Amino acid sequence: MRRALIPLAAGVLFGAGACVSGMVRPSKVLAFLDFGGAWDATLLVVMASALAIHVVAWRLVPRARDPGPPSPIVDARLFGGAALFGIGWGLGGYCPGPAAVSIVSGAHSSLVFVAAMISGMWLAGHGGCGKPDASEG
Repeated sequence: MRRALIPLAAGVLFGAGACVSGMVRPSKVLAFLDFGGAWDATLLVVMASALAIHVVAWRLVPRARDPGPPSPIVDARLFGGAALFGIGWGLGGYCPGPAAVSIVSGAHSSLVFVAAMISGMWLAGHGGCGKPDASEG
């Protein structure tokens, strides 16, 4: 039970931050991606804040928890997944974390996005998008 408290607190903090910053509203994210129109830099501030917190946390967390460097392999599966993420983010205005937070609002768009995201994750895990690598279980 005690081991679950830190991840739970982190999730609650993330959800609260996503709500306060407006990142659960697709219009806010799409305004960030609109360089030719009314560009909104709020998401840039959110990303910079997250990066700053991560840099501090990386120094404080014991190295025993270090998962090691990411795979240097750039293949079609990685490229395709990154492209699908970017296309989904640009079209829907959601990325996975804020989309999951926004489902409590009951907004149809967030429910559809999360259902599609879960379907894609299931498909990827069951060989529908290529063979999963060994690290995925």
